[in-house]
Amino acid sequence: MKAIELAAPGGLSNIRQVDLPAAVAPQAGEIQVRIHASSLNYHDLLVATNPKATADKRILMADGAGSVIAIGAGVTEFKVGDAVVSTFFPQWLSGRNVPSDFVLVPGDGVDGFAREQVTMPATAFTHAPKGWSHAEAATLTTAGLTAWRALVVDGGIQAGDTVLVLGTGGVSLFALQLAKSMGAKVIATTSSSAKANKLRALGADAVINYRDTPEWGNAVLQATEGRGADIVVEVGGPNTLPQSIRAASVGGHIALIGVLTGFAGDIPTVELMRKQQTLKGLIVGSREHQQDMVRALDQMSWKPVIDRSFALQELAQAFEYQASGAHFGKICVEF
Repeated sequence: MKAIELAAPGGLSNIRQVDLPAAVAPQAGEIQVRIHASSLNYHDLLVATNPKATADKRILMADGAGSVIAIGAGVTEFKVGDAVVSTFFPQWLSGRNVPSDFVLVPGDGVDGFAREQVTMPATAFTHAPKGWSHAEAATLTTAGLTAWRALVVDGGIQAGDTVLVLGTGGVSLFALQLAKSMGAKVIATTSSSAKANKLRALGADAVINYRDTPEWGNAVLQATEGRGADIVVEVGGPNTLPQSIRAASVGGHIALIGVLTGFAGDIPTVELMRKQQTLKGLIVGSREHQQDMVRALDQMSWKPVIDRSFALQELAQAFEYQASGAHFGKICVEF
């Protein structure tokens, strides 16, 4: 089978296609999956570009979607031909015992899904939403489930809430679409007029250009008649968090997800405390969360936004495109 490996010490110039033996036959409790698509996340980009971020010859990519081609003894949840999608934390099935590292995350601590076949425990996958393409399903493992947990699991979204999303990456657009389908108002930020029009076309009720309006937290308050956003999907990190705290309502929930602007910074703790907000970090979610999300998506008519797809052997070019920031939504590889 074909696969994409990252040779030491890392970097896009060390991404290479290799031929590997076919995946082994599934044992008891396992399934074999023909992978057809993966989607790119900022996490994957960090692994691919940071020196020595992972082991030599690591097979990249945390997201994988495809079809079951064989099942091992005792597997009853899946049958041959089922469309499935991988889970980010294969060991986190449910409950509050959350992983705090990436030791077992595919494409990081263990081999990922940039390969044509895998044999893994059945619990490392869930069913894909009905009628979704493999590329569409591949957007769920990381970005989709992150947005679901931010809004539903941790944020407790209700119809009539206001949700603030930052930028036009996969998590933010998924959160926009999900929030609108659940009866919420959505405010989005961007620095691009062209992207602002696309955000409105997706259903954003208001769009704020953060370059023209550096104090965009105040603009969110103005757009909500002083109330603020009930849920903030905070993907920026230290440089955007102060404005997110300003933008959030009294008692609002801020889902701290991203590190796009760095790994540490100052936090206006007095304002956070005065407004009695919840600031909660999260890294994706559990298999149970993903199963809940898929059941919900089966009742919804929209599909995730895919900006562009590349061939598997073009993964390095896909990462270059991702790093450019020109995309709107998800970037996928299909094979």
